[in-house]
Amino acid sequence: MTELTIPPHLDEQQIAELVAEHVEVGDEVQVWEADRTGADDPEHSGTVTGIEPGYLELDGQPLDEGSVRYDEIHNVVRVESG
Repeated sequence: MTELTIPPHLDEQQIAELVAEHVEVGDEVQVWEADRTGADDPEHSGTVTGIEPGYLELDGQPLDEGSVRYDEIHNVVRVESG
């Protein structure tokens, strides 16, 4: 298991690049959002099915049904490599 914490000064493009370096399609991940730091449970979890412009696609879901925008990500934990 590896963890990536997003520095708060990065813009959306920089976050997308950082996430793309950390995870690959097929990886099992847990994602905590920036506005909920300190929470015990991730807001999103699933298998990365796409590293899309604007968002990280999880389990083949569209953005409003389970995937997460890069600018909302505070922490990504890669639980298992795909």
